[in-house]
Amino acid sequence: MKTTTDTKDWLESQFVYSERLGIPVPRLAADWDELSLDMQAAVLEQWEMIRGVIPERVIRLEAQIRIKQDRLFEEEDFAASCRLNGDIADLASRINDLHIWFRTQQDLDMGTKRHG
Repeated sequence: MKTTTDTKDWLESQFVYSERLGIPVPRLAADWDELSLDMQAAVLEQWEMIRGVIPERVIRLEAQIRIKQDRLFEEEDFAASCRLNGDIADLASRINDLHIWFRTQQDLDMGTKRHG
């Protein structure tokens, strides 16, 4: 019989922190369909909590973009402008990836409902 600690440890092991995105993302140890309904529900509950911070994370990245755009507007050095443009593109890519992860909930829910 699994203890609460074992279950919590298992659940935490299903997610890995992404330095790039600033959130944990799913890294399931088994195929979704191989998980019991209880395990699927636990993963969905954990993901919903993580997913809830994505909008705030996007807002912070957008603020960083605005700061870099302001610096870019004032920058006269071409190499520095190129670096700022690269930084802005990287931040925009992170935002795009966060939006994709935010929509992942719908896919997981549909998989659970199909089997439920």
